[in-house]
Amino acid sequence: MSQASTTTTPSLALPDASARGGTGLMVAGGLLLGTLGVFLEEAGQAPLMAVWFRCAFGLLALTLWFAVTRRWGELRLAGRSLLAAVSAGVLAVVNWVLFFEAIARTSISVATVVVHVQPFLVMAFGAWWARERVTRLQAASVVAALLGLALASGWVDGALGGVARSSAYAWGIALALLNAVGYAALTLIANRARGVSPLALSWWQCAVGAVVLLVWPLSQGWPAWGAAWGWLIGLGVIHTGLAYVVLYAGVSRLSAGRVAVLVFVYPASAVAVDWLVYGRALSPGQLAGVVLMLVALVVAGAEKSTLGRG
Repeated sequence: MSQASTTTTPSLALPDASARGGTGLMVAGGLLLGTLGVFLEEAGQAPLMAVWFRCAFGLLALTLWFAVTRRWGELRLAGRSLLAAVSAGVLAVVNWVLFFEAIARTSISVATVVVHVQPFLVMAFGAWWARERVTRLQAASVVAALLGLALASGWVDGALGGVARSSAYAWGIALALLNAVGYAALTLIANRARGVSPLALSWWQCAVGAVVLLVWPLSQGWPAWGAAWGWLIGLGVIHTGLAYVVLYAGVSRLSAGRVAVLVFVYPASAVAVDWLVYGRALSPGQLAGVVLMLVALVVAGAEKSTLGRG
């Protein structure tokens, strides 16, 4: 930044152009992920079967990407890096199963929104485990996010309207929350996997899942040949290979504060897709909860960026 005064006008435009490109990539990645629930529901398969297909074809797609870009060296891990990658792979597979089970018990929009309380859990874990500083504003954003979560999950609407939620719905919310905890732990593991790129970590996650879960299709039988295969393959190729490449390319060009905001493109698009495709619209109270969570995330991200500059 100290060299800004000596920089020419053309080079000054580069960061802006890069940021615009990064924003476009993150939005595109979020929109792609927003359609994940449709592929899952249309495939009509058990969560474990769907996760295996996501891992297997995500692995093929990411392998093709590494082959085309000739970045094979990123996949060669050893020691603590390999242990972190394999551990993250096991945790990621568990998280995907939990998420797919949560969707089956609630809805695409509700499960996706609930899982996105994860950034605040990362903040809480960081304060507890790594003794990271948490400001009053960040603490207030966590409280606001939890209130938004209560609204978005539909429990407040149910309580005010005297409508009791089913036990299946309650389990779905619990699984989504457990998924959020798992993603927070996965984030902490990834942050400590020194020298491992995000896409290399994703490749290893898919590799672990493809091997560990292979027993499911072998023991339960493969889906009947037809449209289901197309939807399942899409979970791996589109929502893992393509979406992850696009998202991580965008993240690398943006500040932490902007990334925190754009991460919410995914749940927002999932809510819209759930409504457009299946007619499942969130209530005004639930939408208010989503907005409150987004505002809290923006505040927390801005505060984190300020602390980083200090």
